[in-house]
Amino acid sequence: MLEELSVRNYALIENLTLSFEDGLNILTGETGAGKSIIVGSLSFLLGAKADAEVIRTGSDEAAVSAVISVDDKNRDLLAWLKEREIETEDGKLIVRRNIKSSGRGSIYIQNVPLTRTDLAESMACLFDLHGQHAHESLLRKETHRRYLDRFAGLEEEAAEFNRVFLELADRKKAMETSLHTERDREARIEILRYAVDEINRAAPKNGEIRELEAEAARLSDFEKLADQVNGAAASLFDAEPSVLSLARRSRSALEGAAAIDGELTALYKRLEDLYYEAEDLSEELRSYRNALRYDPERLETVEERLALLYRLKKKYGSPPSPGNPPDEGALLRYREEAEKEIETLSQAVENREKLKAEIGALERDIALRAASLSGKRKAGALKLGEKITGILGSLGMPQARFSAAVLPKGLSPGLSPGPNLTCGPWGAEDVEFLISANAGEPLKELSRIASGGELSRVMLAIKTVLADADTIETLVFDEIDTGIGGEVALSVGEYLVKIGKLKQIFCITHLASIAVRADNHLRVEKKSEAGRTITTVSVLNTQERREEIARMLAGDAAAHAALAHADELLTKYGRPAR
Repeated sequence: MLEELSVRNYALIENLTLSFEDGLNILTGETGAGKSIIVGSLSFLLGAKADAEVIRTGSDEAAVSAVISVDDKNRDLLAWLKEREIETEDGKLIVRRNIKSSGRGSIYIQNVPLTRTDLAESMACLFDLHGQHAHESLLRKETHRRYLDRFAGLEEEAAEFNRVFLELADRKKAMETSLHTERDREARIEILRYAVDEINRAAPKNGEIRELEAEAARLSDFEKLADQVNGAAASLFDAEPSVLSLARRSRSALEGAAAIDGELTALYKRLEDLYYEAEDLSEELRSYRNALRYDPERLETVEERLALLYRLKKKYGSPPSPGNPPDEGALLRYREEAEKEIETLSQAVENREKLKAEIGALERDIALRAASLSGKRKAGALKLGEKITGILGSLGMPQARFSAAVLPKGLSPGLSPGPNLTCGPWGAEDVEFLISANAGEPLKELSRIASGGELSRVMLAIKTVLADADTIETLVFDEIDTGIGGEVALSVGEYLVKIGKLKQIFCITHLASIAVRADNHLRVEKKSEAGRTITTVSVLNTQERREEIARMLAGDAAAHAALAHADELLTKYGRPAR
């Protein structure tokens, strides 16, 4: 549920923060007041495409954010969040999106940066926005099967079918791999074994290349190294005076001074530590110098070893480059993967019969499951079509016919568990919602409905039927009242109230007979301040709501007859202002 929406510098909105309730939220206002801007800002937050044109004139950035509460029953969203390691806080999500004048923008859910595609996927689990806008789940055919399965109570059965389908696909892929010809299989094994043997003969060790490179550098530049070491040794202990001899004299002198003046004891101890450190350094440097030997044969051996490892890495891994320094990891990984493939290929014949039996059993299982799902879906589709057609008749579409078409996948890509059955991940058929809006017209795809109001009413009918089963928590209806009035408008309002008992509804309307049904009534207004036009939104109290209904009825919020009519509607259909 949308609890709070904040909009900054979006179109004509300068700075706006709104809190919302559950139930039916109605937005009204004069034509051109900016109601579509509110819907546009919400659509922006839900992942719609946008460019810098939405930024308020004179501003560098537009930003929209929201606080959204998440129902524990929304399994789709919770699974999406878990996959991306995003957690709700006290059951709430904070969603933020902005766009800069450069056209670049950023998106965050709980401070986790996401893409616009990610945003659209997640918000589709929470919101349905209906009208002449892009964010309409009803137009996506892939959602039609889910709607039907929810209506018919088939979600768990469909999910189990999907599990078996994926298992069968996995087994068939394994069988396809195993059916390589013996010649190809043996050739591949021979190539892999040669590679493993070559790497094993080289016996690379972790960290070896870096150690060899360091040794090669040492031996290649031995003369300079020896000069520098001898110079350090001379200063430290060979020459006279040296660091060590000077430290010894200073220590002895300060020891005597400290015996006279105790305040020098601390300095003496520090100098004593310095002396011992110089002594340790001298011993270690002396040992290093004594061990330092120039060995041209060792240099040749090291360079040959490095050349071998470089060649193998280039052959079986990725070649060294500034962004890809040479190491043994690629060789060791290649050897491990090659050994696994050799094992798999060697066991292919043994596993083939076992795979064949498993595939046969899964095909029989999935055929039975597909037939069961098909029968239940067809029965559910008839009931769904009848119910939605009936509701559409009372929503001002008396000639409309709605059909949930259950179409066999005969020509669709998928798995064929039987000679006459082709299955996809969710069954042996596709589901598509079709509608004929007028008598005599053939059934067509929903996307071919020209009117946003008709599309919104279709969704209103579907949501009425699916209200108990649908996990989407917030519905937005824009232009649902296009082309209707009278009794039809009363019916639309009645259905909105019915769904509002289970969902959070946002509805933009021009009809008073719908607006009086609001649990929460908001008025959108366009004002001028300091020579600039801004859009504002306010929650109406009882008196303000009465005047707004009167304005919607007669265009005059103060007219006595209009106020009387408003009182009549509010008394008959209204709900107390919050």
